[in-house]
Amino acid sequence: MENSDMFNAATKQQTFHDFLERMKHPSAADLVRSIKSFIVNFMSSPIDPAMDSASAQDFLSTTEVAFRAHPLWAGATEEELENAAEGLEKYVMTKIFTRAYSPLPSDSLKDQELSDKISLLQHFIKPEHLDLPQSFQNEASWLIAEKELQKINSYKAPRDKLVCILNCCRVINNLLLMAKSGTPPGAEEFLPALIYVVIKANPPQLHSNLQFIERYRHSSRLVAEASYFYTSLVSVESFIEKLDAKSLSMDEAEFEERMQNARSVVFPPGLPSTPPEKLLLPKEKEGSITKPDEATKRTAKESSELSVAKLEAGGASGVVEADRSGQLAKEYPFLYASAGDLRVEDVESLLTQYKELVLRYVALRKGLESIGRKPAIVEEPPSPAPALAAPVPAPAPSETIAAQDGGSTCSNSTIDDALHDSIPELSWERPHDEEQWEKVNEQQSHHGGGGSEANDSDPVVIT
Repeated sequence: MENSDMFNAATKQQTFHDFLERMKHPSAADLVRSIKSFIVNFMSSPIDPAMDSASAQDFLSTTEVAFRAHPLWAGATEEELENAAEGLEKYVMTKIFTRAYSPLPSDSLKDQELSDKISLLQHFIKPEHLDLPQSFQNEASWLIAEKELQKINSYKAPRDKLVCILNCCRVINNLLLMAKSGTPPGAEEFLPALIYVVIKANPPQLHSNLQFIERYRHSSRLVAEASYFYTSLVSVESFIEKLDAKSLSMDEAEFEERMQNARSVVFPPGLPSTPPEKLLLPKEKEGSITKPDEATKRTAKESSELSVAKLEAGGASGVVEADRSGQLAKEYPFLYASAGDLRVEDVESLLTQYKELVLRYVALRKGLESIGRKPAIVEEPPSPAPALAAPVPAPAPSETIAAQDGGSTCSNSTIDDALHDSIPELSWERPHDEEQWEKVNEQQSHHGGGGSEANDSDPVVIT
């Protein structure tokens, strides 16, 4: 099957759900046990990106061969077997995502550095700096390609992330094709356009996403058009990392001046940080002594309002930093979405995130109010109050599910729960080491990961 045809066939919304339905069949119990065993072993093994990649690729290949010999796929067409393989990859990679994605601090550091540099370049780079002809300089048209690339963190499966790249590049190709009156664009035109789109889009965690695709997209499917576009984006990443005045045909002094001007806007002096222990009580005038009975007269309202206000102000610089690093887009995938980006199936995820935010904020405020109502004790000489830990709210009802093996509970992300529940009541054995099993569940529940909540539906492929 041609690569483009494979992508289009695998894009059908039913593909993944068909795979899950087959896994519910009693005869699939051996496959389910094998899949679960791999997930447990992978999640509990030491981090080694090269070994992890080889292990996952080997498991996917072996299981795909098992599909062909399994009664559930007796008489299946090549397309059905291909769809089963795609379903397997999506299920497994969604389960091990928190462990497989951006596993090393160096990955996150490179994401940050690349995003920071792009943030600066955005302030002054123009199409002519990349030698794009005037006929290609339609900013409104490039927005479509930018939005497709920015969706890359909305998915956890390598294939789905790759489709976002595929869509972005196809939009660029189509725009160049129209600008040239039907003449196919060459690499000398496509690459500068892709560079410009990447700089304008500043996709979240670009390096980690590219590494994740390379490590975990099955090598037999990273071919043809998908391989060309993926390799092109890797080249763009490398170009931007090394980009200097010569890259933009710009005078060195002018380039440095523009970068410095952009830096003063993008990275303004941060707000002064305020230690948590100094947030509860107003600062006394130098030389004054506050008696315990005077401290207790301060009302809880004054104390809590002051604390929350200062915490929010002190955290503002952290929000800016999280935005630059892609952390906000990872944790809140709808933060930069417009109304036109939303789908009916997004409502449940949005509602869950809204409830979580409300619970966390209210718990924080109530916790500070509760502390503010307690008498402040001042030692002789006065000692600073202990740092405050933000209260942890109870999980929303949709976050806690019963484990399939009966009785115990495990907290995963909402979409992970849905995947977990999609293969119910199969008699697969728990690992002999019960503590190891609980440890794996805890890792899946609390690991922040890189990238956003998985999208259960497949991304729509642009042709």
